Amino acid sequence: MINPQPRTGRGEMGELRSSTINFGPQHPAAHGVLRMIAELDGEVVQRLDPHIGLLHRGTEKLAETKPYNQSIGYMDRLDYVSMLSNEHAYVMAIEALLGISPPVRAQYIRVLYDEITRIRNHLMWIGTHGLDLGAMAVFLYAFRDREDLIDCYEAVSGARLHAGYYRPGGVYRDLPERMPEHQQNDRISAKKLKRLNEDRQGSLLDFIQAFTDRFPGHIDELETLLTDNRIWKQRTVDIAVVSPERALQLGFTGPMLRGSGVEWDLRKKQPYEVYDRVDFDIPVGTNGDTYDRYLIRMEEMRQSVRIMRQCIEWLHQHPGPVMVDDPKVAPPRRENMKGDMESLIHHFKLFSEGYSIPQGETYQAVEHPKGEFGIYLVSDGSNKPYRLKIRAPCFVHLAAYDEMAKGHMLADVVAIIGTMDIVFGDVDR
Repeated sequence: MINPQPRTGRGEMGELRSSTINFGPQHPAAHGVLRMIAELDGEVVQRLDPHIGLLHRGTEKLAETKPYNQSIGYMDRLDYVSMLSNEHAYVMAIEALLGISPPVRAQYIRVLYDEITRIRNHLMWIGTHGLDLGAMAVFLYAFRDREDLIDCYEAVSGARLHAGYYRPGGVYRDLPERMPEHQQNDRISAKKLKRLNEDRQGSLLDFIQAFTDRFPGHIDELETLLTDNRIWKQRTVDIAVVSPERALQLGFTGPMLRGSGVEWDLRKKQPYEVYDRVDFDIPVGTNGDTYDRYLIRMEEMRQSVRIMRQCIEWLHQHPGPVMVDDPKVAPPRRENMKGDMESLIHHFKLFSEGYSIPQGETYQAVEHPKGEFGIYLVSDGSNKPYRLKIRAPCFVHLAAYDEMAKGHMLADVVAIIGTMDIVFGDVDR
């Protein structure tokens, strides 16, 4: 234990004990660009001052200069680990002001992909959080499963990361009836190719179903490596404890709030889309420490699998439209656009000028993997937002960093930024 020194700031041997260091801007634990000025007494943190803005791209201001649909791609780039969850809040805000509701099938697809995004986010988190604290194998196991979910993104949108799949009025297109297969090349054996394509013989839904069948066992593998691991518990138990009362005062949401024992989940408390039609549980912690928040996220992945299975079952049984039948909002079918002048005009107008939204304002929030992600949208009746304000969960959590880290060792700073699961795209905006 470090013995506190008198106010002179000098130790027994006369050396200076107080020091100020830069943590970042490039640091492997930050998962983005963050500069922190840390004031230390020996190795004990006295103060942490985060300096943000190194990833600022002016998303909110840029949205005011573009037609509504052209900003969907910017939402992907906020939290670039949970792309479709960002899009979801944005398109819900547009739909609220337009007074339209997507078809039920589109709502089920959105819920399915929201949960795919949640698992994808948490796998990224547990892989990198484990890496930060010295657990290498976890990263490799997590990214093996994450790759399958990236393929699900690619199958519906053509993009591995920035999907742009959700649109006002529904989704870009229905789920494909054929899952793309790996092709033969010089670097892969026929045996391995067969194994890789084993689950790709049917539709995308069949592929996701196969994933939900094997993934709970893979979560067990991760938990075997970490949950009772002595070193893992030494690095996470009683680190950055936040009481339920203080978590609420700080504006925590998502796993950060539930880890402190507060049972709050927008999917249950303020249901949107079809979350009121699916059955799942809200995991809550007891101690409010880094270890509890780890357990919460692991259980959330199990609950996401439950939701996905219910969505898959419903989607198998209920075909139908995935976009509203309104040419002012939805593009015409491509074959119509190629042969019909009116459809071509509608297509051109939609993608160049967009559509005007009646005057008004709305706030729409979703249960993002990291917490409450909200969009406050103000319309002045034109084809562009008058004002867009993003409520980013990471920004709120980062504000508590100093308080959570005070009194801990410098090595714990890495564990604390990991437990907050921060991505700086939506911090800096």
